[in-house]
Amino acid sequence: MLALALGGFGIGTTEFVTMGLLPNIASAMKVSEPTAGYAVSAYALGVVVGAPVISALCARMPRKRLLLVLMAAFALGNAASVVAPTFATLTLARFVSGLPHGAYFGVASLAAASLAPVGQRAKAVAAVMLGLSAANVVGVPAATWLGQNLGWRDAFIVVAIIGFATVAAIYRFVPELHGIRLTDPRTELGALRRPQVVLTLLVGAVGFGGMFAVYTYITTTLTDVAGLPVGLVPIVLMLFGLGMVAGNIAGGVLADRGVDRAIFVSMVSMVVILACFVAAAHNPYTAALGAFLVGASGASLAPALQTRLMDVAHDAQTLAAALNHAALNIANAGGAFLGGLVIARGLGFTAPAVVGAGLAVIGTVLFTMTVFFSRARNDT
Repeated sequence: MLALALGGFGIGTTEFVTMGLLPNIASAMKVSEPTAGYAVSAYALGVVVGAPVISALCARMPRKRLLLVLMAAFALGNAASVVAPTFATLTLARFVSGLPHGAYFGVASLAAASLAPVGQRAKAVAAVMLGLSAANVVGVPAATWLGQNLGWRDAFIVVAIIGFATVAAIYRFVPELHGIRLTDPRTELGALRRPQVVLTLLVGAVGFGGMFAVYTYITTTLTDVAGLPVGLVPIVLMLFGLGMVAGNIAGGVLADRGVDRAIFVSMVSMVVILACFVAAAHNPYTAALGAFLVGASGASLAPALQTRLMDVAHDAQTLAAALNHAALNIANAGGAFLGGLVIARGLGFTAPAVVGAGLAVIGTVLFTMTVFFSRARNDT
């Protein structure tokens, strides 16, 4: 489990550290900061493209071997980011780095679930996802500090090292995973014909966007609205990361007691917390607490969604589990876009929380409909 979580730690670090180093990358590559943002978009696009394509094309590959290949590709993509001579090649390297992201988490989640004791599948999935949450507490701040003080390329050197260390750890500690049945591309792609898979992915793509609508603009919200000194912002960002860790653990425990109930509880809590953050953002202490709770409510949703997708996909679990992370990256992009839209309209930096609460409400309604259709079909 620790070997699999180490890969999640590396992936989480590289996914978010680029955002903190955008000014450094822009200055070094002699491009504007908005242009440098394409490197972030390229990574997200790699996740969305790689999740279904790799999961389908590699359906017959033994799962341990696939995990090794995916993490090796991730490490090489980050190594390529280190030596990229131009911004165009850096953007391409970020795209390549993102390709294994969704497929890795999908296969790693299946591996964890297959190795877990009876009744503890969701906890095992949460253990893998814990690496992603822990990256926001330790990996991202450390790599950002390193990149700002020694050069942005050094941050990606660290990520590449984590990637290669994960390859060694998986090779040494993860068994051959004979319990996961191999399929074929046609079977895996069949997941997209299952309404419950598509609807569950839609719940994640919409509902999870609420957290990202707030997180994307959290720094300016803390300084301009809450009145927090700039020097204390990293502490609140660490609180956000700690909230993700706590939420991830709680989400795994809840999901083992009932997956659908865990998703519903997470979605409703996200609605309430995001709505309350509109008022909480005006005070530094309540804003810090709100950041912790926003991270916790969002992260608590991920293990349950991942587990539900594996359940409803039947014989196409690899693709369905991988697509969960493509959906979450769509949520990332959509939440950030809508949050930026209301700010651009002059509605202020608390407006993204209103948008986030609205997205969470829509996600809750979608999930209620999803469960209703599932039960109605079973009854008939």
